[in-house]
Amino acid sequence: MNETMTIIQQRRSIRAYQDKAIERETVNQIVQAAMRAPTAGNMMLYSIIEIEEQAIKEKLAKSCDNQPFIARAPLILVFLADYQRWVDFFTASDVAGYCAARGKELRLPGEGDLLLACCDALIAAQTAVIAAESLGIGSCYIGDIMEQYEHHRELLDLPQYVFPITLVCFGYPKTGEKQKLSPRFGQEYIHFKDRYERLDETALKKMFADREPEQYFGDASNLGQHHYARKFSQDFAIEMTRSVRAAIKAWTERRR
Repeated sequence: MNETMTIIQQRRSIRAYQDKAIERETVNQIVQAAMRAPTAGNMMLYSIIEIEEQAIKEKLAKSCDNQPFIARAPLILVFLADYQRWVDFFTASDVAGYCAARGKELRLPGEGDLLLACCDALIAAQTAVIAAESLGIGSCYIGDIMEQYEHHRELLDLPQYVFPITLVCFGYPKTGEKQKLSPRFGQEYIHFKDRYERLDETALKKMFADREPEQYFGDASNLGQHHYARKFSQDFAIEMTRSVRAAIKAWTERRR
């Protein structure tokens, strides 16, 4: 494999970092790499907030499902789905007047625009992660930034058409014993040709054959119940759904 493929195949989430700052030039390299990521129509429907203030890091460590390591990360980048910049540009360009003169209703961002912007932001985030990995810097995605939408909107001063889709922690990994890579499902269960293939019970059992934990969560009696109880039905998952629903409502509310 070439160097890029090796980096991709060996990457794993890193949550323990050296007490070592990431130089400004290196941070800029990571951000500039993210900005070269593919983007819908070259619109760059995302923004990146670098969190420098320790007080904000501490708040994010609590609001993102109480994960203390977030506060210790040398670099935190929040990737935002962002249509506000284009809406403001349309306003500055009197698009409302343009529409009125032609008898057209002014269109505002909707659900599809939100999902497209989320794709842009996530593609940029993953490009930043791979760039950082190539520089010897580990990273960890924090999807919990999608929870507590109202709190994060106020904390980061987010306008209507901006949604925090992911937070990424970066840092030089602590030295020590190298941990094993997390397992992945077999390619035959993920990679289909021409059309979707729904897995039957036999295939599902084979797919999960190497995922048996030493002990099931709570009173679960099989692996499916274990994952449902441990992740899918937990309070943080329910809060994330509520939060995203609130974000979509705020995004699609018609304002003048």
